Amino acid sequence: MMNKLSIFGQLLQFLWEKKLWWMIPMVIVLVLFGLLLVFAQGSGLAPFIYTLF
Repeated sequence: MMNKLSIFGQLLQFLWEKKLWWMIPMVIVLVLFGLLLVFAQGSGLAPFIYTLF
């Protein structure tokens, strides 16, 4: 788990150093969608979330 957090931290650090601040909100939204899909697969919400896409 810590390895994945460090990868996300390195990505944010890279975007900050290269002055790509406009990409940070897009990256955060994509990560949140990915987490939503991962956590919803094991629950009863999966059929409702899949209809969104």
